[in-house]
Amino acid sequence: MLDHKRIEAAITRAELRTSGEIRVFVEEKTRGEVLDRAAEIFEKLEMHKTDLRNGVLFYLATESHKFAILGDAGINTKVNKGFWDEIKAEMLVLLKTDKQTEALEKGIVMAGEALSTHFPYDGVSDKNELSNEVVIG
Repeated sequence: MLDHKRIEAAITRAELRTSGEIRVFVEEKTRGEVLDRAAEIFEKLEMHKTDLRNGVLFYLATESHKFAILGDAGINTKVNKGFWDEIKAEMLVLLKTDKQTEALEKGIVMAGEALSTHFPYDGVSDKNELSNEVVIG
């Protein structure tokens, strides 16, 4: 069972160091291809509307045993080509042992580090553009 409070706390901690935005969307089963579904959710959550296009979505389909990570154009131009795959590999180790909360926390920390490097929090104009709540589909 996912611990929403721990995941939301991880998002809050990560976002204290960056202007980037991190969201988590969880549903039981994915419809269609996981990346297509994640892209649909990314748009539905309006993650493409952040000022610097630096949103990151963690999508998890618990019963389908599928997950995806999508970064917006701003962050994707800054990180190396295999960056999201590296995070997915780290998360997969935990997901295979049914540690969903820990997997998401790990991914959020890793994404937050990259976001803080490329989009540091400036303390003046930064605002929380998107909710930190875990979204349940």
